[in-house]
Amino acid sequence: MQAFIAQCKAELLRSIRNKRFLIFTILFPVAFYFIFTSVNDSNMKINGVAWKAYYLMSMTAFGLLNSSISSLGVKMAQERSQGWVRLLKITPLSSIAYVGSKIIATSIINLGIIIMMFLVGKFGKGVDLSLTKWVSCGGWLLLGSIVFLALGSLVGTTKKPETAQPIASIFQLGLAMLGGLWMPVVTMPKLMQDIAHWMPTYNFAQGPWRILAGQSVDMKNIWILAGYLVLFFLLSSFILKKQNAE
Repeated sequence: MQAFIAQCKAELLRSIRNKRFLIFTILFPVAFYFIFTSVNDSNMKINGVAWKAYYLMSMTAFGLLNSSISSLGVKMAQERSQGWVRLLKITPLSSIAYVGSKIIATSIINLGIIIMMFLVGKFGKGVDLSLTKWVSCGGWLLLGSIVFLALGSLVGTTKKPETAQPIASIFQLGLAMLGGLWMPVVTMPKLMQDIAHWMPTYNFAQGPWRILAGQSVDMKNIWILAGYLVLFFLLSSFILKKQNAE
């Protein structure tokens, strides 16, 4: 247990000290939030939700997407190429504890991102929500980010670390754009809207968007996210087994 806790602390410190990680997971979402809530009409509403509150959830989801893929996936690919995974076999730390420490550390970081973004929205833009809505939105975002941790583990199966970062960036930018995190889905062409409704990012952000509108989370969003979670997990497990058999 002590080795596991020490590994969790080490993973947290590595992420916090990584300037690239901080820029993409914290500075970018905050900057985008202030820019796009300033250039658009502050009285604008999307599906009955004030723009500044709606876009706060979009950028929080964007930060969690980046954190989950970069903090877990890219690091795993780098460490695999450096021989860390092989080294684990001669240490007391099991492979499960190694992966588990990364997931827990990233989840703690994700919780910090949620709190930070909510504080930015509250005190920076005057987003006024009830305590129930703050907690409900935060809880959904933290729980739903597990899907992107699974995607991060899939990115982590990349053999060459120099290709892991570009792949991660494609997932981050592509899913954010197609899932309506950068711009509301209702402003997209019809074909893009149809595609967005099946993206994990859209169904992820749809949870807090519906909560803000006073609605319950749609079961369709939950089932689609669950499907992606299983898909990412099975793919990463299959690839790892194939690589270990080589």
